[in-house]
Amino acid sequence: MASEQTEIWHNPRCTKSRAAKAALDEAGIAYAERRYLEDPPNVEEIRAVLAKLGLEPWDITRTGEDEAKELGIAGWSRTPADREHWIETLAHHPKLIQRPIITTADGRAAVARDARALNSVL
Repeated sequence: MASEQTEIWHNPRCTKSRAAKAALDEAGIAYAERRYLEDPPNVEEIRAVLAKLGLEPWDITRTGEDEAKELGIAGWSRTPADREHWIETLAHHPKLIQRPIITTADGRAAVARDARALNSVL
């Protein structure tokens, strides 16, 4: 993950992800685009982004995806002891990561799915 600049974990097929990228462009913010389905984050990168977000892995998991249903994620417990299992699952199944995630050089981060979250990193 590029810590010296703004980065967006982007899926070009996602409407909200495209809108966030367009907002970064419109604001004139330089950023690195990471197509996280093609270049999945590893366990350490997921831990780092969770720390910046102040969230737990289950907070950024797309539980409605077919993969999540196949894995039975809805029934998984959400305790500190389960955290690493969730993180490893996200690293192995990047499609389950909520998008877009934007991190900034100054340490701000957001899952930019709505205007309020997006504005927090612009």
